[in-house]
Amino acid sequence: MSPSDKSKDARAKKGKKATGRSAAKAAAAKKSTKSAGGAAARAAKEAVAAAKAAKAATEPPLRGNRVRKRPGSVSTTSSKAKGKKRSLPPVLSKAPPVAMVIFGASGDLTARKILPALARLADRGVLDDGFTIIGVARTPWSDDEFRAHVAEATPEGGPKWKALTGRFKYITGEYDHPDTFAQLKDQLDEADRIDGTDGNRLYYLATIPSVFGLVAGALAKHGCAGPGSQGTFARLVIEKPFGRDLDSALELDDQIHASFDESQVYRIDHYMGKETVQNVLALRFANAIFEPIWNRRYVEQVQVTVAESLGVEHRGGFYETAGALRDIVQNHVMQVLALTLMESPTSTDADRIRDEKVKLLQAIDIPTPDEAVDKSVRGQYTAGVIDGEPVVGYRDEEDVAPDSQTETYLALRLRVENWRWAGVPIFVRTGKRLPARVTEVALTFRQVPFLLFDHKTSRDLRPNTLILRIQPDEGISLEFGAKVPGEKFHVRSVAMDFSYEEAFAGSEAADGYERLLHDAMVGDATLFIRSDEVRQAWRIVDPYLQAWSEPGGAMLFYPAGTWGPHMADLLVERSGDEWRNPEIDLEIAGGRLTELPQ
Repeated sequence: MSPSDKSKDARAKKGKKATGRSAAKAAAAKKSTKSAGGAAARAAKEAVAAAKAAKAATEPPLRGNRVRKRPGSVSTTSSKAKGKKRSLPPVLSKAPPVAMVIFGASGDLTARKILPALARLADRGVLDDGFTIIGVARTPWSDDEFRAHVAEATPEGGPKWKALTGRFKYITGEYDHPDTFAQLKDQLDEADRIDGTDGNRLYYLATIPSVFGLVAGALAKHGCAGPGSQGTFARLVIEKPFGRDLDSALELDDQIHASFDESQVYRIDHYMGKETVQNVLALRFANAIFEPIWNRRYVEQVQVTVAESLGVEHRGGFYETAGALRDIVQNHVMQVLALTLMESPTSTDADRIRDEKVKLLQAIDIPTPDEAVDKSVRGQYTAGVIDGEPVVGYRDEEDVAPDSQTETYLALRLRVENWRWAGVPIFVRTGKRLPARVTEVALTFRQVPFLLFDHKTSRDLRPNTLILRIQPDEGISLEFGAKVPGEKFHVRSVAMDFSYEEAFAGSEAADGYERLLHDAMVGDATLFIRSDEVRQAWRIVDPYLQAWSEPGGAMLFYPAGTWGPHMADLLVERSGDEWRNPEIDLEIAGGRLTELPQ
């Protein structure tokens, strides 16, 4: 090797050594950097974790200890299961001071409905300390006897209610006698002075309907009807039925308006106080998915069922003057129908909502008496079996005439003549001594234009149906088709079910009378019936009363424990439809079977 070559080789070796040392230094530096970076990352993660822990310690826990989900999703872990009540807003606001005068204070309605509802309001803290009751009736009681009656009617009343009852007063007298109202004025003045009722008056007519106008006139005559000059109020709550037919309703309306302004009148229907009835507004107007299909293009028929398993019990005398049409259809059914089928109001103002209800009622076809015979079936229950126990027929009930022509069952076919519902049959039925106690509205949707599956694979598939359950198991169900698991392709109907009790576990919903009594005290008339609503509802049902009073308005009979006369089935079958069976429909659909307590 030449010297020059040796020199080159030495330089190459020296360069390799230098390169190796540089690479080693670079690797060491990289390792050092990586180690430092990992330590920094770990420190950052620990800082984030510490911050989250600190934030979690200062934030309130999620309601019911639930896992956070997207808005509107349903959790399977209810607060009820955790043993805690959810933090919900108060059900009802505080009512103002008021002296409540109950005409018919010794009667059944006062004991069964009004007093228990007031007791619950008191114990919830809804009633003001300046609340008192003055009872008026013909029964000869003293103040102490009336208070004893109140205590007997409200055995579950708590300390707040009992503290109020000690001031309650009672007046014995006729409903139009001057002495009665002279005593009433004295008692009202004393209530303002001693109990702090501030001049506010709430008159509740829990009497027989024939004296409604009499009491209203007497209140005006003796200076008790007008609101006070200091912004105080005087309101009149009237129980149903408001009249016996259109003519009597118009006459009563004139009598009431001669003494009270319409803004002072609160016609009560306890169905309107039910949460599920009010929820119809939320379902329809707070959810975009329903509006496009809530019309004649998609809905094939609407059915309203108001069924009771009980008979007339001890109300035979009253029922003989009413019957199913006056007792249920003219008020309850018409109100539920109006909320279900009306157009959207422009606001939640009481009059805006009631305006739309009136428009819907005005769109319901009014038949002639001859047409009414063809579009209705009325019946009366005979002896039968309910829950395995024998029961007597209607004509054998207490205070019922042996040849009574009062209907305990009624089925109607109605139609609404407007753009939304033209051509959609509306079927209504109500009755006593039916197999179950259930109230529901069912909207059945049209079939698909072409069913892909043959009859064998889809024999258990029924039309999509949306069911609004008003009682007893309040909620909403939607029936739709789904494939049954397995190798074979089999389609059947199933139900997606919403239950108020489960979804709002822990909340204390007010019952119908609690809500309506509270609303009357605070002056919210949304859930009460306006004069023009009453008149229009009577215009709709009046032809049926006329038809049944003439020859040909035959009474049919059905055994207790069945779903009514066979002719009612034919009324629906003319349209190619059939009545729903609320007892088994959810079971057939694959949802839970609604428990129907008697």
